[in-house]
Amino acid sequence: MNDDTTTQCWLFGDLARRPVTVCFSEERGSLDGGAVLLGAADRRLGLSEALAGCIRDGRDPLRIIHELQDLVRQRVYAIACGYPDGNDAARLSSDPVHKLLVGRDPAGESDLASQPTLSRFENAVDRADVFRMGEALAEQVIARHRQRRRGRARVVTIDLDQTDDPTHGQQQLSLFNAYYDEWCYLPLLGFVSFDDEAEQYLVTAVLRPGNAPDKRGAVGVLSRLLPRLRAAFPKACFRVRLDAGFAGPEILVFLDEQGDVKYAVAMGKNKVLVRRAGKHMARARRLSRDSGQTEHVYAETLYAAKTWPQRRRMIIKAEVTRHPGREPKDNPRFVITNMIQTPRWVYEDFYCQRGEIENRIKELHHGLEIDRTSCSRFLANQLRVLLTAAAYVLMQELRLRAARTKLARAQVSTLRDALLKIGARVTASVRRIVLSLPESFPFAHAWGKIAHSLGAAAG
Repeated sequence: MNDDTTTQCWLFGDLARRPVTVCFSEERGSLDGGAVLLGAADRRLGLSEALAGCIRDGRDPLRIIHELQDLVRQRVYAIACGYPDGNDAARLSSDPVHKLLVGRDPAGESDLASQPTLSRFENAVDRADVFRMGEALAEQVIARHRQRRRGRARVVTIDLDQTDDPTHGQQQLSLFNAYYDEWCYLPLLGFVSFDDEAEQYLVTAVLRPGNAPDKRGAVGVLSRLLPRLRAAFPKACFRVRLDAGFAGPEILVFLDEQGDVKYAVAMGKNKVLVRRAGKHMARARRLSRDSGQTEHVYAETLYAAKTWPQRRRMIIKAEVTRHPGREPKDNPRFVITNMIQTPRWVYEDFYCQRGEIENRIKELHHGLEIDRTSCSRFLANQLRVLLTAAAYVLMQELRLRAARTKLARAQVSTLRDALLKIGARVTASVRRIVLSLPESFPFAHAWGKIAHSLGAAAG
């Protein structure tokens, strides 16, 4: 029992034919019995080990109780299991499954790190530590997919996007953003996808100040990702998709200099582009008036802003939208590209598919709460973002291994509830540790399939 409650049992007298008594008395029980999959996936990827290896440990070696790798694993697994706050360590430090995941005997060894220890760990990292961790995250993800696809891919696509991370205290570099109308951080997230696969895999997560322009850090991220991806997939064609906030001359020049990179970058409308789209908008209005439906016309032009050294191909989507009870609305859209396909294909079949990463970002927010950046130090919050990204990489690995099951396209929150949140009783002997899970567990088939793919042998 926890020390903060004196109630040990509850009696439900009319719930069934006999009185029902509920007691919190299982000393070696855990709600996260299925989380052993996380540990198995992590050891296959070598993710937490790689991240921990990037941090310089300045502690006195004679006084170390919790190794850095144990602290990284404890936080990553807790986040994946739905415990994003360091304060959760107060209740999880003695959980037998979480101890088992970190490599401790669930019955005999000391508890995991406390909240103050985790707080000191988060605040001890410096800029070089978190930079190396970001590099390691990308390397491990790319290495995993190189191994999975045996270095073969026709097309590798990189998507970058930012998201808002509202802040509610005195966090360092938390600044007001007029677009979001709030004090916030603006993490930059990068994803890679391969050929026609439906999944976009998180490969980088960079925390930025709340007033950072969209394009800040994009060239740095791309310049680090592209060489690694080229080495991993030497015969692939590389593509980049970016929204309008990234349409700066430095990014376009960088992409043009790559030679082997095709791109589609949205651009906000201006007077020149609206004028060039004029005749196409007129045609879209006629089509919409005749059909009574939303209509669009595709076209292209060569365009150069004043800061551009050359003209580039600009895709024009002249669209008129209609909604019941509303007046028709002009909605011209523009995309800069160096691709040779038709305007419709570039816009619909390639650029619009970047909208899928919005689902990945929602998972990071609502499934893993990547916005729990409440530390005072900016670098400590960057560490939290990286640990959350690592937890997401592990969850994506479980989803990947759940192919051809009911969980093949399940969201992170569903994966957690279906695979990890299983009540378990832990028993330990000299020879082995046994986790007893419910016989009525509804996702036993999917769980077993994933366990087998991670190297577990059926007993």
